[in-house]
Amino acid sequence: MKVNSALAAVSDIKPGQNIYIHTAVATPLGLVNALTQRADELYNINIYHLHTEGPAPYADAEYDDTFTVNSLFIGGNVRKAHQEGRANFIPSFLSEVPIMIRSGIIPVDVALIQVSTPDKHGYCSLGVSIDSTKAAVDKADYVIAQINPRMPRTHGDGLIHISKFHKYYEEASELPEIPMHALTPEEEKIGMHIAGMIEDRATLQMGIGAIPDAVLSGLGGHKDLGIHTEMFSDGIIPLVEKGVITNKFKTKHKDVIVSGFMIGTRKLYDFVDDNPMIRMLDIQYVNDTAVIRRMPKMTSINSAIEVDLTGQVCADSIGRTMYSGVGGQMDFIRGASLSEGGKPIIALTSVTKKGMSKIVPTLQIGAGVVTTRAHVHYVVTEYGIADLYGKSLKQRAQSLINIAHPDHREELSRAANERFSGHYFK
Repeated sequence: MKVNSALAAVSDIKPGQNIYIHTAVATPLGLVNALTQRADELYNINIYHLHTEGPAPYADAEYDDTFTVNSLFIGGNVRKAHQEGRANFIPSFLSEVPIMIRSGIIPVDVALIQVSTPDKHGYCSLGVSIDSTKAAVDKADYVIAQINPRMPRTHGDGLIHISKFHKYYEEASELPEIPMHALTPEEEKIGMHIAGMIEDRATLQMGIGAIPDAVLSGLGGHKDLGIHTEMFSDGIIPLVEKGVITNKFKTKHKDVIVSGFMIGTRKLYDFVDDNPMIRMLDIQYVNDTAVIRRMPKMTSINSAIEVDLTGQVCADSIGRTMYSGVGGQMDFIRGASLSEGGKPIIALTSVTKKGMSKIVPTLQIGAGVVTTRAHVHYVVTEYGIADLYGKSLKQRAQSLINIAHPDHREELSRAANERFSGHYFK
């Protein structure tokens, strides 16, 4: 049923229902705002989501009696609600979120989505974000859509016939844009280190942010790279245009870029629009380690909040305070480690903006281990590369101290010496 407004589209939502919200820059903000406007009429509404962009008014304290926020990944728009203890975090590998939805472990009664204009056959596209939204649409009893002509039409798993929508309305609105930022000298150095580790014909996974941008900017001289990644941004465009990214030597999905979602600028959204080189697929498949490991020289680049001297990686919390989520880090770290010639990489600057070391004797109290020390291979800072694979705890500690900021190396050495008695670190 076509309706004339977002408020009319959400009018059938009932108390006690479980609602899934489309991910990242595909978040249907008109529907989100309309749902929040109905707060006085509703109660016991459970909202489930991964990272979403734009305002999340349902997470404001004034709506606590109506909406319960359940985050599978925490973005900046709901971080305050989590830090104040008003929202729930569900730890999960990104690859398993669709499994939990399809099995009913995460219940979905209503899916709020944003799609492209239908083609002449009535098929819309989930556009820039397939991720776990495909599973939510398949499982939901009720699907509500914003049809947006500014949403690019992408190839892959995201095609949905308009007859699937119980209600929809049309609204032209710009997708949120996340531009690339100027790189710091430290980020440029990390990018150079990692670019030097990447071989021709490798397949890459990397996310959004300064370090992935720095790596991509250093790959102009490489040949025949492939992309199989949970997400990507504008940084791939110059490499495609230069013929660096060709996907010729991938063993699966040869000649195409495979991803689950994207975040970037209008240039990126226009680049992927009806582009057969881009294949947007269900994240249960994209992040499946059995799929990832089949990619040649799979190189996975992920970030961290802190790494302890044994190689334990915290990437989702600052001490006890939840900050983001598990995401797909472990999916790709494990998949890359099992790939022939694969390289799983954790990359981070050596210190925080306040000058505190990110390489630490022990993780902060309450910090979560996203990637275990047994899974870690390479850790990279601006000071170099630590290869931890197959190394003892003492050897790992020395390698990590060597790439820590010089101002913190003496303190880290003392901590290592105390921990590993009988072995002195210089």
